Amino acid sequence: MTPATELHVGAQSASLSLSNICCFVSIQKEIKFNLFFITVEAWIYPTMCSFCSFKCCFVFFNLLFLVSGVALIAIGVKEHSTYLLLGTFLMQSLSKIAIVLIAVGVAITLVSLLGHLGAFFNNKSMVSCFVCILVIIIILEVVTGAAFYFIGKKTVLAKLKSFDIKIPNVIHDFSPEKRQAIDEVQQKFKCCGADGPGDWSTSVSWTNHDAVPDSCCVVKSEHCGENKENAHSKGCVKNIALFMMKNLLWVAIVCVVLGISEILGVLVGVCFSMSMKQKSYENMS
Repeated sequence: MTPATELHVGAQSASLSLSNICCFVSIQKEIKFNLFFITVEAWIYPTMCSFCSFKCCFVFFNLLFLVSGVALIAIGVKEHSTYLLLGTFLMQSLSKIAIVLIAVGVAITLVSLLGHLGAFFNNKSMVSCFVCILVIIIILEVVTGAAFYFIGKKTVLAKLKSFDIKIPNVIHDFSPEKRQAIDEVQQKFKCCGADGPGDWSTSVSWTNHDAVPDSCCVVKSEHCGENKENAHSKGCVKNIALFMMKNLLWVAIVCVVLGISEILGVLVGVCFSMSMKQKSYENMS
């Protein structure tokens, strides 16, 4: 091999070695870049995923909380006039029941809106305030529920039983001052008398014992009460008691949904608040 040939072969070997080195360095850089990208993705993705998951859960349970509040307001507003009418009919302040339902519903709705604002603006202070208020509400509900179970339960049952006595008395001691209230109750609840149309036959102040008020009629028309066959067969005691029980059932259903959403809302709210705190630390670093 001539010196020129050896020099040419040496140059080719050096060129190949340099090319291999450059290729190796390029591959190493690409591997490092990919490893860095994977590391960053593995660090950011779980954080964002947990943050978004807690936020979605928080908004969902807070939405249940909001729906429960609106439902209580709707029940209170819808039945306020009926409770007011029954209060006039029975000389009791039953309209307070509807007012309490409306007040509780408004309070729950406002607290729920605070939670939604905190989630929308990712405001940790609002969410923390929402959780604290929710904890206070849960404690008050537990105390109130226990007090009702041990003290108020008998009082409420006594009130319901008193209807069996007061409604017949209202019919028996019929007076012109209560005529409008009695007519409205009989039309509203589609009933006649306390236990039936026959109660008007024994009423002291109702002079026409062979007839019933026109408000008793299934299809109301002038003087339709002169024929008792036109009247509703059911008395107002059962229909009013059924109305009260249905309302209590709806309120109980709303309270169960409310209680579940409150407890889960507190748990998810705490997790959401902690995830916001963790995210703020990571953004600062």
